[in-house]
Amino acid sequence: MQLAIPLERMSTMEKLRAIEDIWADLACEKGDLPSPAWHADVLREREERIADGTSRFLDIGEAKKAVHEHLK
Repeated sequence: MQLAIPLERMSTMEKLRAIEDIWADLACEKGDLPSPAWHADVLREREERIADGTSRFLDIGEAKKAVHEHLK
């Protein structure tokens, strides 16, 4: 089944809401979704950056603010 989403007519906020809705729906599904092979490497690299101080965690408010500022 192919789903037609009018991305070219959607605002950025509408697209973000659609992404959030899709993720929320996926999170409710039973069963495990397989992780791609590269996922473990990305997680390991991120953990290393956090450990050596070149990255840090943002709380959800900071993360949303950073995304909104990036989209301006």
